[in-house]
Amino acid sequence: MSLLKIQTNSEMEIGIYTFGDTTTDPASGSRISVQQRMKELMEEAELADQVGLDVFGVGEHHRADLPVSSPVVVLAAMAARTKRIRLTSAVTVLSSDDPVRVFEDFATLDLISNGRAELMAGRGSFIESFPLFGYDLEDYDELFIEKLNLLLKIRDNEFVTWKGKFRAALDNLPVYPRPVQNPLPVWIAVGGTTSSVIRAARLGLPMALAIIGGVPDRFAPLFDLYRHVYKEMKHDEAKLRLSINSQTYISEDSQQAANDFYPSYAAVMSRIGRERGWSPMDREQFEMLRSPEGSLLVGSPQEVIDKILYEHELFHHDRFLAQLGVGTMPHDKIMHAIELLGTKVAPVVRREVASKKTNVSVTKE
Repeated sequence: MSLLKIQTNSEMEIGIYTFGDTTTDPASGSRISVQQRMKELMEEAELADQVGLDVFGVGEHHRADLPVSSPVVVLAAMAARTKRIRLTSAVTVLSSDDPVRVFEDFATLDLISNGRAELMAGRGSFIESFPLFGYDLEDYDELFIEKLNLLLKIRDNEFVTWKGKFRAALDNLPVYPRPVQNPLPVWIAVGGTTSSVIRAARLGLPMALAIIGGVPDRFAPLFDLYRHVYKEMKHDEAKLRLSINSQTYISEDSQQAANDFYPSYAAVMSRIGRERGWSPMDREQFEMLRSPEGSLLVGSPQEVIDKILYEHELFHHDRFLAQLGVGTMPHDKIMHAIELLGTKVAPVVRREVASKKTNVSVTKE
C-alpha cells in the first residue's frame, strides 16, 4: 500500500508597498515635501507592523515625483521602528546597480532588522537610472541577467570568483557583511513577459507579478508556466513562492473609496500615459478596472477581500502586496486604509485561504 499526498499552500502573507509618491494633489494643487513624506512613510510602516501585516515594501525610482532612490536606507530606518514585519524593496533596479553593493546593503539591513530583510530584484519599469549611472538601454536585458547571476553567486558564497561584461572581475574576494538569513531572500519581480517568468522558475527564485491594468485572469498562464518550469528543473516544491502585487485602496464605503482614490490615480496614470503613448485615464475606464474581475482593488473591505480571494482562485499564490495609494493621497486616509487591510481584510483572507487547504490521500494497493 502506498500513500500519495497532494497539498496546496495554506498560508497567505499580506502586506503593502509604496513608491513614496510626492505628486501634486489634484484637489488642492499643493505638493508635499519629501521630508514630510519620509516622516509619513515611517508612520505607515509602524502601523502596518502594529496591525499584523506581514510585509512592507518600498520601491526604487529616480524621479522628482517618486523620490525614494535608495529603498534600503528607508527600510533600515523602518527596521528600527518595527518589530516583526518583513522589509523588502519593491523593486531594486538591479540592472543599473552594483550587485556587490546591493548585497552588502541588504545584508546590513538584515542584521539591523534581525533577519527581516528581503530583496525584490527587477529591471525597472522606469528608465531614469540607466543614463544616471552610465548604462546603455540597449543592454537592458543583458545587464539584468549578468547582475542577477553575480548577486546570487555572492549570496551563496562568502568568497567570490567571477568575470562578466559590465563590471570589474572578482578573484576570490570576500563580500561582507553576511546576513542573518542564509540565504538572503531574493525575489524576482516580473511585469508579464514570458522570458522573465521562465528565468525566475529556472533559477528556483520566488516570483512577484505586478498587475497594474486589464484583467487578472490573463496572467494565469504565466503562473502555470512558472510552476511547470520550476518542477521541470526539479527545485524543491516546498520553496515555491508566488506573489501578486496590485494597486489598492480601502474605505468603509465602496463609493467613498472610489471617490478618494480616483483623482490621484487618474492624474498619475494619465501623466505616465503621456510619457508612454497611452490614452488618458477617465472615470469609465477606472470603474471598469475596479469591477469584480478588474485589476484595481478599490472599494470596501469586503470588496477587497472578494477580489483577493478571486485572484487566489486564479493563481494560488501565497503572498499579496497592496500598493496602497497611487500618487499623493491624504496621509490620514492611507493610514486608515492600512488599518482596514490589517484588521478587516487580512484576517478573513488568511482564514479563507487556510480553509481551502486540500490534503488528498490516494491509496494504491
